[in-house]
Amino acid sequence: MNRIVLYNATVFTGVTKVEKSAVLIEDGIIADVFSEKRFSQKSFPPGTELYDLEGAFLGPGLIDTHIHGLHGHGTDDLTIDAVVAMSDALVEYGVTSFCPTIYPQQDEDFIASIKASADAMGKETGAEILGLHLEGPFINPEKRGVQIPEYMKGVDLSLMEEYYRTARGQITNMTVAPELKNMRELALYCAKKGIVLQAGHSSASYDQMREGMEAGITHATHFFNAMRKMHHRDPGLVGAILIHPELTCELIADGEHVHPAIVQLLVKEKAADKICLVTDAIKPTNQKGGCLLANQEEVYLGEDKVFHRTKDDVIAGSALTLNRGVGNMVDWGISPTDALLMASYSPANILGFHKEIGSLLPGRKANLAVFDREFNAVATLVNGNFLKKEI
Repeated sequence: MNRIVLYNATVFTGVTKVEKSAVLIEDGIIADVFSEKRFSQKSFPPGTELYDLEGAFLGPGLIDTHIHGLHGHGTDDLTIDAVVAMSDALVEYGVTSFCPTIYPQQDEDFIASIKASADAMGKETGAEILGLHLEGPFINPEKRGVQIPEYMKGVDLSLMEEYYRTARGQITNMTVAPELKNMRELALYCAKKGIVLQAGHSSASYDQMREGMEAGITHATHFFNAMRKMHHRDPGLVGAILIHPELTCELIADGEHVHPAIVQLLVKEKAADKICLVTDAIKPTNQKGGCLLANQEEVYLGEDKVFHRTKDDVIAGSALTLNRGVGNMVDWGISPTDALLMASYSPANILGFHKEIGSLLPGRKANLAVFDREFNAVATLVNGNFLKKEI
């Protein structure tokens, strides 16, 4: 049996913090979480690997459910190798699970991107793929952001069935505009397939979002961005998410997509387990040299530390890594416990993986991350194996 003990750690279980604690891993599974006192009383069989974390933060591995690429690799490359390279890169930041996220593209490219991302499952050598996030194509061109309007579509169940077949059923979540015609039929189809629908790139009114909720839309994509704003006479999509406590939402915590003061307001209105930190990072994130491309268009990294499309300066995507998002939240006054929860337990719970990952509890997979006090990842374990180790 392969045993690892990580001790003298500040342990974040996913819902609480425990000082001066230890974790025992046996054959890739968390076997025990125990105090320093119990650690001093325990004896371990020969061959057990012991690591003194010297007070570092130890918690569940981070989970990014909305990411298009990084390190120069992305889902728009349409290859298995690119998605596997994303998997390898993510462990550098303490991420142990992710959902490759696919933009609307030409029909053949969209299908090819779905196929490549699905075919990469089981071939990962870093962070594990939970399933695919389709960010469209059933979204509203009025709120397209940087996406190309010609590739957006009205709801078409036959297309959805093709996407699902191509992915071999491995679609976990999908961004849709609730106001589109026939959305209820799509929502019912996705509910049967276990696909989480999230409102985004949408001009939905408050009432249209209420109708979407009744059909099964429960989550929101990059909250506040690319959606109808709130007005005192028209609550809109933003108002609906804030008003209804049962709804969950993504948040890009880079300080540019959403102002830190608005983040603080959101945290007052929403429970931590209803907020899911994401990066929405695009292919050039932390790329070393070369032309910066995203969705086949040239971009540049602005002084605001987000990518802009070169031809018109429109924000093209985030350059965020998830550990930095957690650190930003802490800098803005959110507790480390809640910030880490939003990047681990929340996404696992929202997508239905909370019984396997997202918390540091006995019986869960040993997908773990160790961070210093600035939330730099110093170790990442997937299934109990070190994929990054600087301890």
